[in-house]
Amino acid sequence: MHMSDALLVPAVGAAMYLCSAVTAHRSISNINLKEDYKRLPMMGVAGAFVFAAQMVNFTIPGTGASGHICGSILLTAILGPYAAFITMIGILMIQALMFADGGILALGCNIWNMAFYGCFLGGFMIWKPMMKHGITKKKIATASILASILTLQLGAFSVVVETTLSGITDLPFIQFAAMMQPIHLVIGLVEGLITGSVLLYLYETKPELLWMDESVSRGSSKKILVIIFSAAIIVSGLFSLLASGNPDGLEWAIERTANGSDLQSVSLFHQILSQMQARTALLADYGVAGSSDQFGTIISGLTGVLLLAAAGAVAGSLIRRFGKKKEYES
Repeated sequence: MHMSDALLVPAVGAAMYLCSAVTAHRSISNINLKEDYKRLPMMGVAGAFVFAAQMVNFTIPGTGASGHICGSILLTAILGPYAAFITMIGILMIQALMFADGGILALGCNIWNMAFYGCFLGGFMIWKPMMKHGITKKKIATASILASILTLQLGAFSVVVETTLSGITDLPFIQFAAMMQPIHLVIGLVEGLITGSVLLYLYETKPELLWMDESVSRGSSKKILVIIFSAAIIVSGLFSLLASGNPDGLEWAIERTANGSDLQSVSLFHQILSQMQARTALLADYGVAGSSDQFGTIISGLTGVLLLAAAGAVAGSLIRRFGKKKEYES
């Protein structure tokens, strides 16, 4: 559901950048106020796993479309909403800049659509209330499915609204929404099942990792960090080769709403951003120029996993440092 720049005008893109930036600032402040730094090492490895999982598009039978997990519910259930939101920003930034997956102008929209709803609405409205009086397997499965479906529906509808407000495409609002919502309902259901399965595994092996309440402080042992990182390596380097080649839910909806017409924007601003992205996207479309698709996918997956792990470590270190500085000044 990564939006491209061709769907947006600068005013809409800038407004969503502002919304996402304000939320990111509030998230960092809340992490600092909680002084719960033990969860921060998990940001990198959990982010790496979600990046890897997003590479594995699954076919939606009978539609010609595919989908992939968003991952914000999974991260929220492990890290809590605030750290999960920052981690999702890292994933989406690396995808846009390194792999040209989502536009630069559209980054603020993608953060809002794919991270905000899952981390905050899914986290505070579904996960936290359900886990308030204790975590059980049934609650994990139910919350994962409900939160994934609800937040993906909101994200898909936001794509339609943002595209319509931009007004640079010929995508009719009602027809576009009629294509987007049902296909993402199915994707949300599958994501809920995948998310629930991963969280049930964590519940069986290290239940204290699951976020239940803002006051709960959790550690992250080296063993579980190694397990999750190893899983990210395996998924990105092996299972990504099995990904469906069908267009994802957004691409599929656009093709059917626009009847195959080209949505490439020709404005000067969009051209500048496209050229900028071409310089940064060394592994555009998750491939390596002049090599086989399989080799490019493996290299892209492993590179993304390593970048996310490093970015998470750096983000955690900076959050910890600023938090201690704030504590010292107060």
